[in-house]
Amino acid sequence: MTAVTLLAFAGLCLLLSVTPGPDTFLVLRISLQSAGAGLAAAFGSALASMVWAALVGVGLAAVLEDSAEVFRWLKIAGGLYLLYLGISSLIRARGTTTPSTTDGRSPRRSHSRRTGFGAGALSTLLNPKVGLFYLAVVPQFIPHGGNTLDTALVLGAIESAIGFLYLAAVAIAAAKAMAWLQRPRVSQWLERGSSGIIAALGLGVLASSASS
Repeated sequence: MTAVTLLAFAGLCLLLSVTPGPDTFLVLRISLQSAGAGLAAAFGSALASMVWAALVGVGLAAVLEDSAEVFRWLKIAGGLYLLYLGISSLIRARGTTTPSTTDGRSPRRSHSRRTGFGAGALSTLLNPKVGLFYLAVVPQFIPHGGNTLDTALVLGAIESAIGFLYLAAVAIAAAKAMAWLQRPRVSQWLERGSSGIIAALGLGVLASSASS
């Protein structure tokens, strides 16, 4: 691969990262509770991208591409997971409308780095947008006759690094704005909004899998 090819691929990865999706809203929601957990979620998402790259490298992704039924069930699993995340977050948000502190801020719900990492990783593994990117785009950049696994992992590392930097920026920005975002009215509306978007994305994935 030439430098121009790598730059072109990096540009596509950047476009994938900045397009709002489940990973972005998940990291934002977790970062409102804990900056460290938000960064852990971003790291989990990045490592999960490497799993997709490895699948492409060993040829398992071709199985998903050839089997419409297998990929359909993958989309259904991803949609159900997003729907679960959105609905459970909305329920928690409705249950924490009364501030417990005297400075007018809403109580912060703890979110560990381990659970943040797991949520970020699972979200990416079940994210059809990431799966389609690796199924359709990454193979186009693998030279014919070359080492498929090594090349796929290099491309996956580029995508993971760009995705992590973007999600980390989202997490840090949310943490920096915490003083304003933790006001009861702002925090409740923001968490409900991000949770609703995640649930809506899950419904969209389920609807697309039902029609495919």
